[in-house]
Amino acid sequence: MLDSYRRVLARPGALAFSSAALVARLPISMVGLGIVLLVEARTGSYGLAGTVSAVFVLAEAAFAVLHGRWVDHYGQARVLPLAISVFGAGLALMMMAVEQDWSGPWTYVFAAVAGAALPQVGASVRTRWSHLLDDGSEKQTAFALEAVLDEVVFVVGPVLVTLLATSWHPVAGLTAALVTGVVGTFAFAAQRRTEPPAGRAAPSGARAPMPWRLVLPLALVCLTLGALFGAAEVTTVAFAEERGERWVAGWLLAAWSLGSLVAGLVTGAVAWHSGPDARLRWGSAAMALAMAPLMFVSSIPLMAVVLLVGGLAIAPTMIGAMTMVEQGVHPSRLTEGMAILHTGIVAGVAPGASIAGFVVDHSGASAAYAVALGGGILGALGAQVARQPAPRADRDPAPVR
Repeated sequence: MLDSYRRVLARPGALAFSSAALVARLPISMVGLGIVLLVEARTGSYGLAGTVSAVFVLAEAAFAVLHGRWVDHYGQARVLPLAISVFGAGLALMMMAVEQDWSGPWTYVFAAVAGAALPQVGASVRTRWSHLLDDGSEKQTAFALEAVLDEVVFVVGPVLVTLLATSWHPVAGLTAALVTGVVGTFAFAAQRRTEPPAGRAAPSGARAPMPWRLVLPLALVCLTLGALFGAAEVTTVAFAEERGERWVAGWLLAAWSLGSLVAGLVTGAVAWHSGPDARLRWGSAAMALAMAPLMFVSSIPLMAVVLLVGGLAIAPTMIGAMTMVEQGVHPSRLTEGMAILHTGIVAGVAPGASIAGFVVDHSGASAAYAVALGGGILGALGAQVARQPAPRADRDPAPVR
């Protein structure tokens, strides 16, 4: 099964830029939790910690599409180092504001600056794969690899930031996020040989149009699935706490990610006869179906098994969505198109988590899993209108050899 991955990673420079992108993406899973741990440790307020973290996440979502547009127009080597430098400065100043007990607004301002500047490395690495590879099955394998690495990020990052913040110092987790983000992004951007050319235009010379009839339905699907992710994460923590085993929550969520990781590996190794739109529809339906039993599970070991099985639908669904964008969006706007999907996911997490938290407070964790089920059902319905894009008249330039 791993032969498919060996072939794509054997391309010159592929292993190096994919590894650098893995390190560069660690802040995505570390900063939000790291902010909560730091602010709560210094102020004793989970409410304040949550609002500062929310400001960071919302600023990231608001500027993600703009980052993608800049990367497509000016190039990865010019935009990413500048963005990660501003992110590092904003995050460092936010930590200083909390540690030195500066007036409240400065903490929010610096959190917003850090969130707005966080570069779209995930979208950029997928655009680089699309430029490097010219075979459709190999592109699917590469996208599957990045989906697996995304799951690695969300398994390793939260554990690392929690361990550092609780056993060493409250700022240690965020410092690790800052260092990994800066080092990984600079290492990724420095690899110019595999970088897609900047500022590519349509044959007419005008800026290529964005196929909104393709992208908007996919963004709405990602929005609802983001709500599913946010609701399921909050509810799973509450489920473990209700049973007096709060520490188990991390392992339950890790089982969920492990299921997605395994499915992502298989997805990249299989030669699919169905199109990515079919996989998106079936995968989103399976994600919704997997949420239904959670309301009736009371045992922690059984919950781990159900989450593990449910996670099998995540990676194939997201790979299908990204593949549809790669096939339907002009190369000059590909990073922007993928950033739109990322924005949808991030924008859905906050309301999903908030609604689930409200239900937990009033009706308990089991009832709150209905919020995740509702997000899954909406995502499955939205996926029905997403269709396989028509072949583009102009494809990427010849791949780098």
